[in-house]
Amino acid sequence: MTKFFPEVLGPVPFEGPSSDNPLAFRYYDAKRKVRGRTMESQLKFSVAYWHSLRGTGADPFGGPVYDRPWCRGGDPMEDAERTLDAAFELLTKLGVKRYCFHDRDLAPEGATIEESNRNLDHMVQRAAALQRHSGVKLLWGTANLFSHPRYTHGAATNPDPLVFAHAAAQVRRALDATVALGGTGYVFWGGREGYSSLLNTDMDQERRQLAALLRMTVEYGRQVGFTGAFFIEPKPMEPSTHQYDFDAATTLGFLREFELLDDFSLNIEANHATLAGHSFQHELAVAAGASKLGSLDINRGDPTLGWDTDQFPLDLHAATMAMLVVLGQGGLKHGGLNFDAKLRRGSSDTVDLFHAHIGGMDTFARALLVADAMLKDGVLKRPLKRRYAAYGRGMGKEILQGQASLPELEQWAQDMGEPQVRSGRQEALENVVNDYIYSSKIR
Repeated sequence: MTKFFPEVLGPVPFEGPSSDNPLAFRYYDAKRKVRGRTMESQLKFSVAYWHSLRGTGADPFGGPVYDRPWCRGGDPMEDAERTLDAAFELLTKLGVKRYCFHDRDLAPEGATIEESNRNLDHMVQRAAALQRHSGVKLLWGTANLFSHPRYTHGAATNPDPLVFAHAAAQVRRALDATVALGGTGYVFWGGREGYSSLLNTDMDQERRQLAALLRMTVEYGRQVGFTGAFFIEPKPMEPSTHQYDFDAATTLGFLREFELLDDFSLNIEANHATLAGHSFQHELAVAAGASKLGSLDINRGDPTLGWDTDQFPLDLHAATMAMLVVLGQGGLKHGGLNFDAKLRRGSSDTVDLFHAHIGGMDTFARALLVADAMLKDGVLKRPLKRRYAAYGRGMGKEILQGQASLPELEQWAQDMGEPQVRSGRQEALENVVNDYIYSSKIR
């Protein structure tokens, strides 16, 4: 087999915080146990096939710039096979046990549905063999319902039912591929499921169409033996002006409205959260509060740019806040931490993929240790419990139990007089978080 990453001779080692080796882990020790589980099983890192293997360096202002040895622009299927070999070399040398893909990442689209299906079946068989040989697993699969010109006006939300049918055919086969490769999740990201203008859009109609495809997919998935989780990944806009899965709260409302809440969880992406005007922690907390946090796409955006830059996650504070939510709900059953992140346009060497993933893995490994220590010590839980303690007794308890009325509350307020203003201690708590993040005791 061709070696596509000769700069990395073997699996990236763990060398500890004092190491100055740029191709070694400082905090990610796969076998180290945290809360009774190894780091590998707590974090379940996944490489994103589309960015890491199929990424070209293109951005909104310029075309492809990377010259990848596995993608020479020859026969599409030969390129696909080389790309798959490169993917498993990257995964095994990184020590990452999972990957994610769109159907068109793995196999090129053919001239007909039949040819596309043959291409995908062939690549799934090759991927299955490589999984068996390497021990790598599929985290989740999905269908690319946004790149082809037929999806210019959306896929499930397209005004043409024939386009809807093409989307349904793609979803069916992508789900088949996910089942065949043992994926524990299947994701919907509505890349063009939204509108550019309300002048030519019937939102109610399009939302009902989207719900119909989701419902069909769940029914089909259970028929063919898919036992994993269905995820929806919220994003507010781009490329559409407005997308129907705007954020976690909007998506949960949509699922409730169309009676799909029991069938779906959310896959939350950091950069999508910030594009929606939220923090990553906020979106995770909204999903977890509804018991619907299923998986994470870990990346970050550039706050000076207004688009989805998908940079590798190196913000330790944001990662710590994320892991507090994940550990707080007991971890991720079917999902994991997927690197939906891409190299910068100027990072043209293949070894840059290792630098990027190592940095992201160390960041979240350190965040896992910090979050675990904070939860063990109760440094955030105790003040939070004290702040809301009055709702555990007396009138506060009656309010939550639905036993209080407006007249009763008016009388109580009159009897008790003006409430005392109490500090939220925000700055003190922010200092506590910083103390843990930068503590030399957490190694």
